[in-house]
Amino acid sequence: MLDKTEFLNILYNMPAPGSLTDLLGAAAILIFSLILRNTLTSILTGILTRLSGKTRTGFDDHIVISFEKPLRWFWVLLGVYLALVFLPLNPGYNLIAAKIFRSGLILLGAAGFYNLSGSYDLLRDDLEKVFGLQIDKILMPFMSKVFRVVIIALALTMVAHEWDYDVSSFIAGLGLGGLAFALAAKDTVSNIFGGIVIITDKPFSIGDWIHTPSVEGVVEDINFRSTKIRTFAQALVTVPNATLVNEPVTNWTRMGIRRITFKLGVTYSTPRAKLEACVQKIRSMLESHPEIYKDFILVNFDSFNESSLDIFLYFFTNTTNWAEYLKIKEDVNFKIMEILEAEGVTVAFPSTSIYFETPLETVK
Repeated sequence: MLDKTEFLNILYNMPAPGSLTDLLGAAAILIFSLILRNTLTSILTGILTRLSGKTRTGFDDHIVISFEKPLRWFWVLLGVYLALVFLPLNPGYNLIAAKIFRSGLILLGAAGFYNLSGSYDLLRDDLEKVFGLQIDKILMPFMSKVFRVVIIALALTMVAHEWDYDVSSFIAGLGLGGLAFALAAKDTVSNIFGGIVIITDKPFSIGDWIHTPSVEGVVEDINFRSTKIRTFAQALVTVPNATLVNEPVTNWTRMGIRRITFKLGVTYSTPRAKLEACVQKIRSMLESHPEIYKDFILVNFDSFNESSLDIFLYFFTNTTNWAEYLKIKEDVNFKIMEILEAEGVTVAFPSTSIYFETPLETVK
């Protein structure tokens, strides 16, 4: 391997390229590679696609798609390299051409793997359907981002090594400045560790409806620094991971059933028989409702309130979806109104009766 001094001497003492015939030949090689790159790529990807189509997984199909564009650029890179090699150049030119070619191969390979890391949904589906492995939705996007950072770091390191840069001294320099960097970026580091805690502890997953003291909505994404939550007003809220880790999180999606409870007040003029009939009919309606959870239903005459006789209702819907929950609650309310109207019972409202010890005289 040449040291930097020898490399610079070769670079500065390079003669001009060869004759016009050599230049035309090199240009012909480059043009030929540009013309045939699409054809060669289509032939090769077609063969690989037919082979991947015979498997049970869909991830291998995406491997071909991810490397298709880098493969097109590979033919251009190969044409440039062959054109430079075709010229009668001295070892200095050939050395630079070889370094450019190898660096390009590294970058193209990294680009293919970078594209492939975005197909984590296909990989998760294949692992679940073919191998029976259950992988949480929140894990794959996070690991995809980690994988992309590793790809970029490895590619840059390999290219730097190819051009004879001392990567070990650079890494050592990072180690010396690591303490200062950690102090300056302590909030970022805490958010990263918060993201790791969320991944391992799994209090929620992507698509879950969660509620915290600071935000309520559906989880859309989690990255190294923050978690993105879409509120029901369609606003996108970005919450630092360190904040989420230190807050109580209620995951409504995982509760299985959703509670409905309220008190229904009727007037004091309601006869006992009609009140008993309303309680019984409301209980029977809930027990026969297809969207109501049957194992726990409470409908009872609860208390003598200040201005009403209160019927206590406590039950659950089979769904946790908010829109469906509201439709079920609306349907139950209409059915309760229908029962009250059939029995001739009136809903009470807050009121106050005033009695005078001495009747008021009529003003004439």
